[in-house]
This record gives sequence, structure tokens and C-alpha cells, in this order.
Amino acid sequence: MASRAEPQEQGGRRDWRDVARDAADLALLGILLVLAAAPLVTATAAVGTASAAVHDWTRTGSWPPARANLRRFGRAVLPGVPVSLLAVAVVGLLAADLTALATGRVPGGPPALLVTALIAAGLAGWAGLVVVEVGGNGGVRWRAAARSAARACLDQPARWAALSGVTALAGLLAVLVTPVAVPILAGYTVAALHAVAGRWPVPAHLELP
Repeated sequence: MASRAEPQEQGGRRDWRDVARDAADLALLGILLVLAAAPLVTATAAVGTASAAVHDWTRTGSWPPARANLRRFGRAVLPGVPVSLLAVAVVGLLAADLTALATGRVPGGPPALLVTALIAAGLAGWAGLVVVEVGGNGGVRWRAAARSAARACLDQPARWAALSGVTALAGLLAVLVTPVAVPILAGYTVAALHAVAGRWPVPAHLELP
């Protein structure tokens, strides 16, 4: 992956080639993320490593070397297994609940479906901020990131709503696009979460210790 800092260092302006290079880098990131997360128990390690790479890229203009990414991934696999299993269970339960409400297999109708969808969107927005927090900490410390993200969501509801919108849009696009494009979408989603979260300053009492 190339550095996007080169044009600024050379005194030039970014043109379509730089944008295309960034797009290709994020597409590759998404493909690698999905491949690494395929066993499911490695999902959080893959997401954390990808988020840490995007964190470095957005701040330095350069992607971390492959060896550093592999070290981060290896260090995060075992601690991330319980988080991966919990995330898969929660997503599965919410998906089953939404499907049952939408098809009328359980009572509640449109009001219950709307409330459940809002809850799911809120949880997704919080999870998106957790991913950003983990990326800032080298791809690890999910529990601390979850607590910090929860406080940030309550203190900055606009930020929470924006991240919920990003995750909802990503989910909609994942349904609409061809399956082969979903891994590419994953890389763009991680980058979008970092971009949106970075628009709000983080109060000192919300930062990870």
C-alpha cells in the first residue's frame, strides 16, 4: 500500500490518481479484512487490525508495514475470541428478531419493527465507535474501548447518530451490491467510521488510559 503523504511532501496537489490509489488501498484492506475474519473467531482481531491500520493511515498518510499488521493480528486473536463469539450471537439474534417482525411471525407489527430497528442502529453506531477506539489503541483492548465508546455516545449523541447512520448505510449497501463487492465495502466502512468519528473532538475524560 502506498503513502498518500507523498504529494504533499513534494509540494503537489492531490489529483485523481491519488484518489484512485486511496480507493484501491481501502478495497484491498476490505478484502484482507474479510479473509482474515472468515473463521468468525478471528473477526474482532481482523477488524481491530484493519481499524489500527486506518488509524495510522489517517494520521501519518502511510500504511503500517505488513509485518506490523501481522503482529497486531496475532496479538489480538486469542483475546478477541470471546468478543467475536458475543458479536456473532448479538448480530444473529437481532437479525432473527427483525426478520420475524418483518414477516409477521411474531406480534408487534410495524411499531415493534421500528423500535427494534432503532435499537439495532444504535447498537451498530456504538459498535462502530468501539472499532474506532480499538484502532487508536493498536487493535486491542476491546473492553476498555467499549466502556469509552459508551460514555462518548451518551456525552455526544450527534456523533453517535452519525456513526449509526454510517453503519446503517453500510448495511443497506451490503444488501444491494453484488456479493463480490461486499469485502471492498468493508474497507470503505472502516475508513468512513474513522472519518466521521474524527469530526468530533474527544473530551479528555473519554480518552482511553
